[in-house]
Parts: sequence; structure tokens; C-alpha cells
Amino acid sequence: MTEPTNSDIDIEEYYTRYGPMVLRRCRLLLGDEDRALDAMQEVFTRVLARKARLRNLFPSSLLFRISTNVCLNMIRDQRKHLSLEQEDLLSQIAVSDEREERFVIRDTLDRIFKREKLSTREIAVLHFVDGMTLKEVAREVGLSQSGVRKRLRELHVRIRNSKELRYEN
Repeated sequence: MTEPTNSDIDIEEYYTRYGPMVLRRCRLLLGDEDRALDAMQEVFTRVLARKARLRNLFPSSLLFRISTNVCLNMIRDQRKHLSLEQEDLLSQIAVSDEREERFVIRDTLDRIFKREKLSTREIAVLHFVDGMTLKEVAREVGLSQSGVRKRLRELHVRIRNSKELRYEN
């Protein structure tokens, strides 16, 4: 039996078959329909651009991982531009408690992950947001189960010991 090659990748079929899964993933991570649609397009653009290097093995896993990375990059990029939009954002937060809650959560997450490797953030999202087991996360990110457990434990210790995450009242 021959291993599938890049020539077996049909972008249209991927988009038709896996597009809804990718969009759900992007919606979950970004919480915004327009940004989720943009992220989904970026996922398939990356597949198209890297088609020559990809193998047609486990396409759902590949697309799931790419969509996670695209969304995490979008979240990181948004954080960089947040200071420019801070005045407008502050006025929006004043109007809505729900927005304030989301802002506080995102701000806290940004502060938690700002010094972490992107792979650690991916591990945390897969485990805590998606509810994957340590074994499933390990398989997805290419680490051992004990490696994933160690990363999560170290992250937990850093969060617990972080002075900048403590809010003064």
C-alpha cells in the first residue's frame, strides 16, 4: 500500500468536507463570527500554499491543528493592537457587563500566556477548552503524555506564582 502524497490533496474537497469543522473551531476560539470566517479562509490558504509539503494523511487532524494555530496567532496579534484601540474598547466595556467579563478573561489569558511558548498555549487550549485527554493532546502536538503533563503542571505553577496576575483591590 502506498502512502498518500501531496498530489492526493484536493483543496475543494477539504473545504467542502472539513470547512464546517474548521469554522466551528475558529468560532470557539475567537468568539466572533467575522474573525472566525477570516480565520477559516486563512487555514485553507495555508493548506493551499503548503500543499507541496503536506501529505493527505489525517486531514481533519491537520486542519484542526492549523485552525488552532491560526486562531491563536490572531488572538496574539489582536493583543498587540489593543493599545491603539483602548479608548474605544473602554467605552464599549462601560456599556456591557458581558463585554467587560470577556475583556477581563481575555486580558487574564493574555497575561498568562504572554511568556509561554505557542505550543504550551496550544496544549492548554486542547486540554482545558476542547476537553481532550492528556493522551489525545500528546498525540496531537507530538509530545509524550508525561511531556504534556509536565508542561501543564509548570504552567499551573507559573500562574499560581505570577505577581502580575494578582489584582490589587
